[in-house]
Amino acid sequence: MNLERLTGQEILARVPDLVKIYRAAFGGPPWHEDEHAADAFAERLTTDARRPGFTAVLADDNGDPVGFGTAWHTPSPFPTGRAYDLVRAELGEAVETRLVGALEVDELAVSPHARGRGLGASVLDLLCGGADPCWLLTSPQAADAIRFYERLGWQRLTGPGADVVVFSRSPANYHGTW
Repeated sequence: MNLERLTGQEILARVPDLVKIYRAAFGGPPWHEDEHAADAFAERLTTDARRPGFTAVLADDNGDPVGFGTAWHTPSPFPTGRAYDLVRAELGEAVETRLVGALEVDELAVSPHARGRGLGASVLDLLCGGADPCWLLTSPQAADAIRFYERLGWQRLTGPGADVVVFSRSPANYHGTW
């Protein structure tokens, strides 16, 4: 496996690779993302890659792209739209002190055939580094993803009945490579 950190400009040249991974990673349960959702991801990625501080990690296996992660620092004030409103509904004003300024992991995807080899953890590790506080969210229906983040030591910020599951990782609870 090869991991490569990419800037927003560099990732724009790789959008077709990321869309292919996205389709494979999120086409099945619990996501059931269709072609329309994959196209919407490509449009979001094109916009997101221009955000200040955008960073990405692309993983390949012998030249075949098999995983990626994207992130940026959450601006102040805490944004609205997308899933931000769900996060604010669950965490209230704590979003301003806990999440603003932290590295926000927007996407983490690994092709199904490449799972089970530590690739997701490696992508996440390189994406987040060891110094920055980070946060991410997932669906309450994504039991495998929830277990994955818990196994890596991420702290769950939302309760079991939440409409969105928010995790954080601070330098204090970071223990090096997962």
